[in-house]
Amino acid sequence: MEKILECRNLHKSLGGKHILKDISFDIYPGDILAFIGPNGSGKTTTIKLILGLQGIDKGTVLINGYDITKDYVKAIAKVGAIVESPDVYMYLSGYQNLKLMADYYPDVTDATLQEIIKFVGLENRINDKVSKYSLGMRQRLGIARALIHQPNLLILDEPTNGLDPEGIKELRVLLKKLAKEGIGVLISSHNLAELESFCNKVCIINDGQILEISDVKKLKHIDNRFLIKVKDTSSLTLAGMENVTKTSFEINARKEEIAEIIKKIVKAKVDIYEVKELELTLEEAFLKRAGGNKID
Repeated sequence: MEKILECRNLHKSLGGKHILKDISFDIYPGDILAFIGPNGSGKTTTIKLILGLQGIDKGTVLINGYDITKDYVKAIAKVGAIVESPDVYMYLSGYQNLKLMADYYPDVTDATLQEIIKFVGLENRINDKVSKYSLGMRQRLGIARALIHQPNLLILDEPTNGLDPEGIKELRVLLKKLAKEGIGVLISSHNLAELESFCNKVCIINDGQILEISDVKKLKHIDNRFLIKVKDTSSLTLAGMENVTKTSFEINARKEEIAEIIKKIVKAKVDIYEVKELELTLEEAFLKRAGGNKID
């Protein structure tokens, strides 16, 4: 599978300060890559280098095989981006906003616009003024604008800012649909609890350096740690029980040992309600890798 985005050994200094130090990562079709780190860690600077909004001191950015520095027009041709809030005309309708953007591109037909409108779920409100839209609807309109030229890479910087839970849910559903269509997504956000529900990969950056790139499931994994919920723990005396409450406990054990533990619980005549392999949240995994440096 060919890479959509390839960042290699990126370096950037501003005002004598080394902002980015040897940044490298890739995005493939269908990836939703969470780009996470504290304020000032280098996320937005990296995005600006990818989009050609700042010069690269050292390293390369290839988009669909084209170098963003040497062949900017071809490299950026299949990229859609939203940095924070979408820039839309509030006094125009959603359709008028899209039509204005479509006029910048050749061969964007009304049929194409209607297909995009349906894809983002705005067909029932597209002729309303944007001033009547919720924040979530404006975000979907912004993504519709970013999709007009049919990109295969979508870059979103803090897209959940200001969104209520319903708006975040709408965005999550839409990004999953885009990934199924083969579009690669790079998303920078502080909302780690939300990111882990739809991103398949994560890139952790801190102080201008990448700490880890991993599948989300792999990053969150804890070896051999289980939570067992029962009716009552008072009569259980299993070796290794930790964080014991009246109805649950945690235990370190290999999967093949769990069957024996269950047998012992049954033998003690205690009802078992749930046996669950534990994992970290994305925030816990981040803090573990970043040495407690929180995302603000």
